[in-house]
Amino acid sequence: MHIDARNLPDHSLIEGDLCIVGTGPAGMSMAMDWNNTPYKVILLEGGGFEFEPKIQELYQGTNTGQPYFPLSSAALHYFGGSSNHWGGFCSPFEELDFEPRPWVPHSGWPFRKADLDPFYKKATHIVDLPESEWDLAYWQKKDPTLVSLLPDNPVVTDKVWQFSPPTLFGPKYGPAVKESKNIHLYTYANVVDITANSNVSNIESMTVKNFAGKEHTVKAKRFVLACGGIQNPRILLSCNRQAPKGLGNDRDVVGRYFMEHLEIESAWLHLPKPDPLKLYIKKWAVTKMRCELGISPAMQEKHSILHGTSCLTPYREVKGQPPMIKVWNDPDPRKSVYNANHSHPFMWPHSGFDSRFQLFTRIEQAPNPNSRVTLDTKTDAFGMPLPILHWELSAMERRSIRTMHELIGRQLGAAGAGRVELMSYLEDPDDAKWPDFTSGGWHHMGTTRMCDDPNFGVVDRNSKVHGIANLFITGSSVYSTAGAPNPTLTVVAVSLRLSDHLKKLNS
Repeated sequence: MHIDARNLPDHSLIEGDLCIVGTGPAGMSMAMDWNNTPYKVILLEGGGFEFEPKIQELYQGTNTGQPYFPLSSAALHYFGGSSNHWGGFCSPFEELDFEPRPWVPHSGWPFRKADLDPFYKKATHIVDLPESEWDLAYWQKKDPTLVSLLPDNPVVTDKVWQFSPPTLFGPKYGPAVKESKNIHLYTYANVVDITANSNVSNIESMTVKNFAGKEHTVKAKRFVLACGGIQNPRILLSCNRQAPKGLGNDRDVVGRYFMEHLEIESAWLHLPKPDPLKLYIKKWAVTKMRCELGISPAMQEKHSILHGTSCLTPYREVKGQPPMIKVWNDPDPRKSVYNANHSHPFMWPHSGFDSRFQLFTRIEQAPNPNSRVTLDTKTDAFGMPLPILHWELSAMERRSIRTMHELIGRQLGAAGAGRVELMSYLEDPDDAKWPDFTSGGWHHMGTTRMCDDPNFGVVDRNSKVHGIANLFITGSSVYSTAGAPNPTLTVVAVSLRLSDHLKKLNS
């Protein structure tokens, strides 16, 4: 069922059993998991079904620290959320990503990968992946021409990726939401305040506003914030009438530990003879699976490095291509998309044989409490403080990228499979500067991180905000660490895990 909140009488009361704020992959996955249940689900979307500049401006913000994309174009504010500009890259986290790693400060999730595996399997269907298999041997059995550069290597691994079409959550799940008898979608319902009981141990209601000048009250037994790694902490910090530091922020953790995936060209691979490298090359809109080069868990531990993977692209396809940080630079995401599509050959079909490839790295950022989201004195059109993102990198990320490619180079050289040439910015191990082409992946993680100790986390292992009985958060903002893969598949799995938990609470 769909209701346009602009058409409701002013100061309407909206009531349900479960209120989910946000319709991106996190919120939509949860809502659909509750479809056809006996519970009334309130699904709140701040925008409508299409992009609107005035709505998108609510996502403005300021960047400090490491240069970053304009916040108003790094996430989308309409039905389907940022799935509307998602590239479809999917791969699960590894077991080590969930473990405490002594060499990575603040690492470790309060549950293990085995606890998430059943939800990963379900998530693959939600994002329309052809298989739930992540073992290279499975894919090589189907296609023996998928030949590894370093088969069965103890140092360098082949990380399997699959590609969603990509699934746009709005167009795919919108019809089912509109037809649902128990999901009540309210568009143009921007959360601007949250009211708790007297000791701030239970949420009583949320206040929503829109540009029609309407204000409404939403009441539910349980509330879930699913608004992304910038907006989730912004909402908590802004709702400070009853909790001066912000909801769930008694220990000043909300907004801290902002993590991105560093996405950066790192090295050149030179092969002894031309090769199509079919296992590693993605043909846009064609390839359903490929591998990226990574480092084994044992070697990550031995060398005290972070988890990253490198994809391979023929030199002829990247020659002269500007970095994304210099292309995706317009506050209007439509213009940034235009710039990207006209600067990057995403649709070039790869064919033929090459002997020189670029190694492009995606690597996790170590959890850093100084990398954070705070509030500005400036406000949006509804009076909500705008966010300030301070993205701060460390020497650990840089050293990990260099070590990773040294290891890949040594193994390829020993096998006679090729040689690796580090890019100039990595040649000096003591150089701490980041090049001006350092980019991120629009992956906003960790700002309401999960930890059973409230001194280091905003939510517990069940995604409940510490100290508040009925407020939950889902999506990449609850990540304890970032892993190497793009976050969407894990976002869906984590959200389904929370959904399962909430269903058990209702049983």
